[in-house]
Amino acid sequence: MTEVLTEPPMAGDEVTTLLATLERNRRTLAWKCADLDAAAMGTRIGRSAITLGGLLRHLTRCEASSFVWKLNGGPGFSGAEWESDWEWSADSDVEKTWREWRAAVERSRRLVDEALADGGLDRAKGHEFPDGWGTPSLRRIVTDMIEEYARHLGHADLIREAIDGRVGEDAP
Repeated sequence: MTEVLTEPPMAGDEVTTLLATLERNRRTLAWKCADLDAAAMGTRIGRSAITLGGLLRHLTRCEASSFVWKLNGGPGFSGAEWESDWEWSADSDVEKTWREWRAAVERSRRLVDEALADGGLDRAKGHEFPDGWGTPSLRRIVTDMIEEYARHLGHADLIREAIDGRVGEDAP
C-alpha cells in the first residue's frame, strides 16, 4: 500500500502530492470529530441540519461512491440510499460511524493503489457517465475527493468550535 504521508511534500510528484493532500483532509476531519459522544456528534449550528456525525456518514458514502462506483464501476447507490445521504443527523452509535468511515477509507486506499498499478492517474476504467461525460480518470476522482473533504472541513470547523472551542487546521 502507498505510504500514508502526514503532510504533502513541498515539491513532490503529482501522485504523492494528491494522495497526501487527500490524507491531510481525512486526518483533519477525523481530528475535528475526535473524542465526542453521540450528543456532541449531533450538534447543529443555527438552522443548518449538518452535524459532525452526519459529515462522517456522508464522507463514508463519498468514499464508496468515488472509489468503488466511479473508479471501478462497482455498485452505486439506489435512489433511496442517495436521498438518505442528505440526512445530516448523527447516528446514535458513534463507534459504528467511526468503524464504517475507517473501513471506507482503508478500502479506498487499497482501490487507489490498485488503480495506480493499473494505469496511474490516467486510469479511466470505471463508471461511464452518460451524455458525453465519459469515464473519470483516477486523477479526477482523487481531485474531487480532495474538494469534497475540503468543502466539508469548513462545516466541521464551525461545528467543533461551537462544541468546545477546538480550532485549527492541522491535526496534531
